[in-house]
Amino acid sequence: MSITDHALAIKAAEAGAAVVRSHYGSSLTRFLKTAGDFATTADVEAEKAILGVLRAERPHDVVVAEESGRTGTGGNGRTWLVDPLCGTLNYAVGNMLASVNVALQAEAGVTVAASADPFTSEVFWTDGIAAFVRRGGVDEPLTPSAESTLVDVNLDPPFPNRHVFLAARMLADEGFIEQFRPRVVSTTLAVGWVAAGRRAAYVTDGHRLQDSVHFAAGIALCQAAGCVVTGIDGQPIHAGGKGLVVAADERTHAALLTLIQNQRSRRD
Repeated sequence: MSITDHALAIKAAEAGAAVVRSHYGSSLTRFLKTAGDFATTADVEAEKAILGVLRAERPHDVVVAEESGRTGTGGNGRTWLVDPLCGTLNYAVGNMLASVNVALQAEAGVTVAASADPFTSEVFWTDGIAAFVRRGGVDEPLTPSAESTLVDVNLDPPFPNRHVFLAARMLADEGFIEQFRPRVVSTTLAVGWVAAGRRAAYVTDGHRLQDSVHFAAGIALCQAAGCVVTGIDGQPIHAGGKGLVVAADERTHAALLTLIQNQRSRRD
């Protein structure tokens, strides 16, 4: 191989980010996918750029991408997960909160990943051993910290576990208000922020997020950086855990699980 897997993930994410950046502020064609969900010209073109990079270096790998789905015959146990523009709605209305996510999933799980911020030119990445942020070609280790007390909460539907957890309920919990300061975003860029120490935690509902083109890269980054990563039920994310709780440390993680458990108790 002429390029390492983690270097390829970075290269592909940067290629996608360049396209996203170039389309920002332009008139974007929207392609309706489902009710309330759509892609734009930027999503489609960024995905083409990413796939072009991956195919040139790893023609025998499978690729699962947000817009074009699964391509490649595979057989080698390697699958690239690609989200060319996470935060499409933000982006389409001129909000710069968006990311480009690329991750490699093998038999042992996600082995390398990169999440690029198109507007800060930062790339959060991991080789499966450690996690870094690249700025101007210089890599710095990611260091989680709960000092800010800022917790990002995803309020986007669907809510598959709403009978035991709903993020909106947690935000109104006095225990949450006493300990944390909420932030609400609609991009998985915030998952990388936990690894970087810019957020104390991130919480969302969902199913099988470790296999998602949206979340796989961010989860891998946080695990490599030493964050605490589980489902909303406290179960390991790769053991069928529901939803996602990513915290900078054990104390923050335990506090959030208690708040989530409070919802279950009140409904029993």
